[in-house]
Amino acid sequence: MVRDGYFYGAGCVLAAVIVAWLAAWPYAIPLLLLAAFFLWFFRDPERQISTLPGAVVSPGDGKVTDVSQVASGGTPRNRISIFLSVFDVHVNRSPIAGVIRDVRYRRGKFLNAMGANSAEENEQNIVTVEGDGRTVIFKQIAGLIARRIVFNFKVGDHVACGERVGLIKFGSRVDVLFDRDAAIQVKSGDRVKGGATVLALLPVAQPVHAGTAGEREAH
Repeated sequence: MVRDGYFYGAGCVLAAVIVAWLAAWPYAIPLLLLAAFFLWFFRDPERQISTLPGAVVSPGDGKVTDVSQVASGGTPRNRISIFLSVFDVHVNRSPIAGVIRDVRYRRGKFLNAMGANSAEENEQNIVTVEGDGRTVIFKQIAGLIARRIVFNFKVGDHVACGERVGLIKFGSRVDVLFDRDAAIQVKSGDRVKGGATVLALLPVAQPVHAGTAGEREAH
């Protein structure tokens, strides 16, 4: 479980005890139910991370709402958008292994995260990861309810594929942008799991073998 769950849950339990002491225990039931919700919401299950070469894994749990091509920094890229409801796990994971090259937090609106314009207008954290000669960008985007985005790494840090990197609290969206030559593995409407679902496969360069001395002399 994410540490925040204990903080929120303990606060509600404490409030329930005070209410039960000052009034009567039935009045504390809503607070106890809220505590249980927080403990459930901040769950952090283990995942079997894909080891497929070139795999771009989902940075979060949710429903794929859009698979399209967009221009990012003047470069055409594929984009997969995933909506996280309050019922989904909100822990975010790195889509690939590599080095974090850029982290930019951009303030903005809190529109419905399912809307197309939320990708540009909403408050968001934009992370660029470079690995194996490829660059993948993923965005943590706030929604109507989400008011805080957490990211636990900085520029220059190394991350593993599917490694936990942060979370978005209470409903949100994540976008993943990658090269157009990738083979997309999901479609709109699919349910995905962070770290476990492969969104796309990037072409992997085959290693060049020098060959034996006899082979080199023959040429």
